[in-house]
Amino acid sequence: MNLELYIAKRLIKGKEHKFSISAPIIKIAIAAIALGILMMLIALATGVGLKYKIREKVAAFNGHIQIYNYDNNVSEVSVLPVSTQQEFYPNFNLTDGVNHIQAVATKAGIIRTADTFEGIIAKGVGPDYNWALFEDFLVSGSLPDYSKELGTAALVSKMLAGRLGLEVGSNFNAFFLKEEDPSRVPNQRRFEVVGIYDSGFEEFDGTYIFTDIRHIQRMNNWQADEVGNFELFLDDFDQITEKSADIYGKTLSDLDTQTVNNKYYQIFEWIGLFDFNIALIIGIMILVGGINMITALLVLILERTPMIGILKALGANNWSIRKIFLYNAAYLIGIGLFWGNAIGLTLVWIQDRYRIFKFPNPEEYYIDYIPVYLNVQTVLLLNTGVLILCLLMLLIPSHIITRISPVKAIKFD
Repeated sequence: MNLELYIAKRLIKGKEHKFSISAPIIKIAIAAIALGILMMLIALATGVGLKYKIREKVAAFNGHIQIYNYDNNVSEVSVLPVSTQQEFYPNFNLTDGVNHIQAVATKAGIIRTADTFEGIIAKGVGPDYNWALFEDFLVSGSLPDYSKELGTAALVSKMLAGRLGLEVGSNFNAFFLKEEDPSRVPNQRRFEVVGIYDSGFEEFDGTYIFTDIRHIQRMNNWQADEVGNFELFLDDFDQITEKSADIYGKTLSDLDTQTVNNKYYQIFEWIGLFDFNIALIIGIMILVGGINMITALLVLILERTPMIGILKALGANNWSIRKIFLYNAAYLIGIGLFWGNAIGLTLVWIQDRYRIFKFPNPEEYYIDYIPVYLNVQTVLLLNTGVLILCLLMLLIPSHIITRISPVKAIKFD
């Protein structure tokens, strides 16, 4: 039988434990642990959720990795085409971890209406385009289908539609300069708005419209097997650097690769700060909870000084007695973790399902509500880490037991 654990259970279940001088302090320590894990869960869920959501939105417009002509310029428009006659298209087989590849092309232009005009980038996409990420962005109409004959369907952002006075079913004219001779009469295309999207990213919403890639190919005098670039989507975004280097080494010498976090490094450097903020909050909460538990442990030791003297007189060693109080502390920490997790996970679930809490300035965070994300592994790891670190912090104050004299402790009142 584990004698230390048995004694610790008797101390916890004893009635005098609930009405002792240490009871209020113990309750405060438990509340501190519960509040700490609650704040950690919220910080972790909101920080990771916002990071994932922003990352997801940027990838929706660019993919995770782009493959394009090595001699292309650094602008947002396609200049030199890439042939689709590649060994990695349409089924990517150069490396594992890539779940989708799509061919796209972009061209700068101007939308002109009777009252105003706006500069835009037309992104030409084909039947292989993955619209799954845009389903959440769609606010009216439907997503276009470019698997049939060449049509005029276009997907326009809510921002552009508002500026140009467009709605679903509206027709508009777009003008595109001829790359070979900009002085010539520009190409004109007439499109119909079949859907309106709103991603929350002003940088993209104020620029991009989506149309059939065959319009871009015709205006650029490209062949049917020529596109602007390829966009790849990965199973695991955290492997983007390794996968990009691997793909670059396996493609032809006239092709280059670019990751989305390099293309928009300022955005990804910003969201990278979320990890530091999360770590800082977790560290502060563990420190606060640990200090409260140290206080509670010292009060418990002081209150049980006669018991410590009796145990020493009966032959118990210092480490055995310390274990009794550490078991007691672990129980109290466990209660705090239970209530903190119960409240925290409930709040996270409510926010994930009903999106109650909103950003007061959504334009700064590219999303109107506060996104949350947690998985079981993260929650278990966080709780285990908090328990272990708090117990490690209690090892030092529990050392005071070794300084207690049996004779003085038995007489202690």
